[in-house]
Amino acid sequence: MQTPPLTLVIGNKNWSSWSLRPWLAMKRAGLAFEEAHVTLRQDAETRAQCLAHSPSGKVPVLKWGEETIWDSLAILETLADRLPAARLWPEDAQARAHGRAIAAEMHAGFQALRRDMPMDCIHHRPGEGMNDAVAADISRIIALWAEARGRFGEQAGEGQGGPFLLGAFSIADAMYAPVVSRFATYAPDLVALGDRDGVARAYMETVTSMPEMRQWVLEARAQMAAHD
Repeated sequence: MQTPPLTLVIGNKNWSSWSLRPWLAMKRAGLAFEEAHVTLRQDAETRAQCLAHSPSGKVPVLKWGEETIWDSLAILETLADRLPAARLWPEDAQARAHGRAIAAEMHAGFQALRRDMPMDCIHHRPGEGMNDAVAADISRIIALWAEARGRFGEQAGEGQGGPFLLGAFSIADAMYAPVVSRFATYAPDLVALGDRDGVARAYMETVTSMPEMRQWVLEARAQMAAHD
């Protein structure tokens, strides 16, 4: 069955961490889709633009033919469910269950990190935003990445897995890609916060070197320059 036209409504690429998540997964999966853009940080104007696309008044929004799907994780799960050939979740049931758990933890948690180190992927702001609550969030993320990569990624054993959290790229990586961007921007001391074996640093390099992530950052720079 032919996939209906897909349109992903997103916010400014420099700031919209939730928009990055489905955009990255859709690009990685090679899906053809149109982008529609909402200008963030314009208060009532932004909300009006969002409400024109979604009842939640937020982005991202996926328009699947005549259907509207809002919320990043809902979009990602819908894509995985309807387009299994995209392989957005691993075939292994245990890896898939683990991936869903860590994706949900990202979706619901890490409020201090989100608040005090907002995504700003074109700038470098080392040291800004750090406090005890943020440090606790970062330490948990480092441990989470290490566990996933140890069980399912390339650390699982010689010749096993791959460089992403569950081996191959998955929804879990899409959910944590904005965290990688934050770590690159604010440069927290990952070793002091628990990354003593360098697993988190290696994972960051894997994500930041993805062509799709590089494309997002380049387009974020272009957007910001156009508004200067």
